[in-house]
Amino acid sequence: MRKLQLIVAITGSLVVAVPAVAGTPNGNIVAAASSSPDFKTLVTAVKAAKLTGTLASKGPFTVFAPTNDAFAKLPAGTVDSLLKPENRDQLAKVLTYHVVAGTYTAETILKAINDGGGQATLTTVEGSQLTAKLDGGKVALVDENNRTSFVTKTDMAQSNGVIHVIDTVVLPN
Repeated sequence: MRKLQLIVAITGSLVVAVPAVAGTPNGNIVAAASSSPDFKTLVTAVKAAKLTGTLASKGPFTVFAPTNDAFAKLPAGTVDSLLKPENRDQLAKVLTYHVVAGTYTAETILKAINDGGGQATLTTVEGSQLTAKLDGGKVALVDENNRTSFVTKTDMAQSNGVIHVIDTVVLPN
């Protein structure tokens, strides 16, 4: 299994096509998420965890951004509980588990998966690991609890990194 801790140089061809959302960076990661109705829950959580300044900083960061629908998959009451001020540290832990230091494009991640014999380990800002692998031709992230999230959109380039959209919230231990 290959660990992703530094940006991997891109060489050779990749075996999987991943849908991309290309474009010129328009702002930082927080500004991009704030401008999308798909990330209202994420933005609310980032503000409640007091991570706005960090995720708007120079970075670079790779953010696996769960949509509102991804948050809605959590057990009833989970999001409301996490948003309470007394749970700020736990919320910050969950959110930083979705962030990897550095800029990892879909191509970089796919190359690491291919080079790693089918999977790559991503060390998150939270300090734990996510496993990236291919599942049915799609990039899947498997968290420490064996929950799987699929990347649905990739390479949303921002001034301080890149956003990949995911369909399920991943959770650290």
